[in-house]
Amino acid sequence: MGERKPPLVDALGGLLIVDKDGGWTSHDVVAKSRRLLRTKKVGHAGTLDPMATGVLVLGVERATKILGQLILTTKAYTATIRLGQSTITDDAEGEVTVTTPAAHLTDAEIAARVAELTGDIQQVPATVSAIKVNGERAYARVRAGEDVQLAARPVTVSRFDIVERRDIDTGTEQFVDLDVEVECSSGTYIRALARDLGEKLGVGGHLTALRRTRVGPFTLEHARTLATLEAAAEAEEPLLSLDIDAAVRTAFPLREVQDTQVADLRNGRWLDPVGIPGVYAAVDASGNAIALLQESGKRASSVMVVRPANL
Repeated sequence: MGERKPPLVDALGGLLIVDKDGGWTSHDVVAKSRRLLRTKKVGHAGTLDPMATGVLVLGVERATKILGQLILTTKAYTATIRLGQSTITDDAEGEVTVTTPAAHLTDAEIAARVAELTGDIQQVPATVSAIKVNGERAYARVRAGEDVQLAARPVTVSRFDIVERRDIDTGTEQFVDLDVEVECSSGTYIRALARDLGEKLGVGGHLTALRRTRVGPFTLEHARTLATLEAAAEAEEPLLSLDIDAAVRTAFPLREVQDTQVADLRNGRWLDPVGIPGVYAAVDASGNAIALLQESGKRASSVMVVRPANL
């Protein structure tokens, strides 16, 4: 056997922003990235359905530890909704359950119902979601033949814009396809929006295409496809989208700390608070990330030491 090649990233690591292809699960992308980077220390910050394409945030090496602290509460998508047909999964991968002519729908009717699904709403997640029901994923229960009923939960749809309408007439069926752009809170299901829009219009609906364009501060501009990453790996070129310092500076509010404070944080001591809410990053004068902090009372305590003394 040949000598094992070293990882293509240092021990601190960083974030790899992948533009996921359709047909890949998030687990598939993690497994592929581990092979490309030659390390097992790769994890993802939130999944993306196999049908969907677009932004998937991966942490590598020590940066896997910051994934749980990333503020990825807002997401943006482009999608295509087909009105006039419902499926068991609320997307194009599921069995069609009902087909209803939709050509009669006016733009004004559609816009009015879209408005009802914009803002702070109560949404019932898709039954084939990864939400756990009594310890088991909802989609597993559905595939086993169970009638799964999920409770509605609050989500925020800050933007739900129709970009283009296309009327589809196959000769036997009449659909309306809508290209839309959506910005929403984490936990919002775009296929549930498609389902609910179709229900409100009385014709049913499902999602035929979905592309995530942004997760928190990370966009398609940061992302590369797996094919591009594979070519870079073969050429022994850098693969990370952001090293751990750039990732922290992008994702968190910053507080510059002095050398003595750097030593304090690395040794488990706390700093005086400065009034920054939530989790924020302590960086040194060179912009190196030292720790993630959170203030409580008279202390700014470390949530995570990003750069230990030995690194």
